[in-house]
Amino acid sequence: MTEQHPSGQNSTAVTVIGLGPMGLVLAETLLGKGLTLTVWNRTPGKADALAAKGARRAATVAEAVAASPVTILCLNDYPTTHRVLDAAGAAFQGRTLVNLTSGTPAEARDTADWAAGRDLGYLDGAIMVPPPLVGEPGSVFLYAGPQDVFDRHRETLALLGDPRHLGADPGLAVLFNTAMLEMMYATVNGFLHAAALVGSAGAPAAEFSELALGWFMPVVLNPAWLAQQAPSLDEGAYPGDLGTLQMNFNALEHIVRTSAEQGVHSEQPRLMKELAERAIAEGHGSENYFAMFEIFKQG
Repeated sequence: MTEQHPSGQNSTAVTVIGLGPMGLVLAETLLGKGLTLTVWNRTPGKADALAAKGARRAATVAEAVAASPVTILCLNDYPTTHRVLDAAGAAFQGRTLVNLTSGTPAEARDTADWAAGRDLGYLDGAIMVPPPLVGEPGSVFLYAGPQDVFDRHRETLALLGDPRHLGADPGLAVLFNTAMLEMMYATVNGFLHAAALVGSAGAPAAEFSELALGWFMPVVLNPAWLAQQAPSLDEGAYPGDLGTLQMNFNALEHIVRTSAEQGVHSEQPRLMKELAERAIAEGHGSENYFAMFEIFKQG
């Protein structure tokens, strides 16, 4: 049987607000998987293709929210989100809002407080894949907020991607998302700088990538090895029997000097060297490189 919502709508109805590139894909995915879809966008014309496929186009935010037990928001930022939410008036009462807007943990928590004052179930979420992967195997969406709200809508959320609930703190999804984006940019910047370094001697990036990405990363810097180190971060234990931070500092110094000698931008490796120097000054020189975690934890 179809689950009924207290307002009378069934659980196969969903509203999507915000039809930018990602919001449009979310809506198309839900519509393509058989849900009754209502959409609203500030520019109504963006809903034309969805309406042609059977989606209902709401004239106002309040009308869109009232059409479904759950509304998914995908907007540019939290200030925009709040302007849209304010336009809904009392329509949200007794319903659920899933907010997939990018921002900060503090913004997510503030929005959760706003929702709590309006009898509104609230989940803050983060989309961890680009638009083409939404709804495909291997896609992951992160959510944070009350467990019962997540459980009630898990089946619908699973149509978009593997739904991972991180906990009751509404700031956790955007925090995890931000942390993984930082890891992505740091990794890409490392590759780009390294390619520039070998390129200064005329070596093609394609040749370098074959060795760096085809062998070095999967064999030497592989995810399984990093995962093995994670418990040490929680324990604050960094034995230096296989290599110390002081030894790694010497390598960082060589990277800085080599960058300067080769005429390559050196600020990125210089920053890494300065952070390691600080860790050594604080007594971590005889521990392994993961003792840098103690520096990053500091404000």
